[in-house]
Amino acid sequence: MTTNSPRPRGRPRRFDPEQAVATAQRLFHARGYDAVSVADLTEALGINPPSFYAAFGSKAGLYARTLRRYTGTNGVPLAEILRPGRPVAEALAAVLEEAVRRYAADPAAAGCLAIEGTRCNDPEAREAARALTAAAEDTIRRFVAATHPKAAGRLADYVVTVMAGLSAMAREGHGLDRLLATAHLASQALVQALRA
Repeated sequence: MTTNSPRPRGRPRRFDPEQAVATAQRLFHARGYDAVSVADLTEALGINPPSFYAAFGSKAGLYARTLRRYTGTNGVPLAEILRPGRPVAEALAAVLEEAVRRYAADPAAAGCLAIEGTRCNDPEAREAARALTAAAEDTIRRFVAATHPKAAGRLADYVVTVMAGLSAMAREGHGLDRLLATAHLASQALVQALRA
């Protein structure tokens, strides 16, 4: 005698949530948070709105998940670059250069997903992006403070400001060579600031 186990209620999910987050990340990065609608997302993911809300809660909830994924896959790897003992000017120059390479890697999705998200209209999504950029700024500040405590605040502010400008210019279509030239000029300013 065989017994059949009961089937789970409801329809099985037709999509892989992690793949859905990757797809949403591409959309948000290419168009910007505000320009992507829930209808755009459901169409790209191949699900209906109730399934979307059941899986992600809201558009901002999905965006927060894309930011976490972005940090691990496309974000500037600060922990690798800002190694203890590495000269500060060299490390910060490497952060800027790596940022440029990542911001210009895909012309269809240029710039930094998190930095660009700090200017979106949705308060929840904007806060998620700001939390991520604030964490990056804190990482830079702590790295500099280990050897140059008096300069930590102003250098972290400078690097984050330059990164925001590089992201904006990448979104405007500036190519890799032009962005690298700007990053190299900023790196020279860092060397001078550390001598002062």
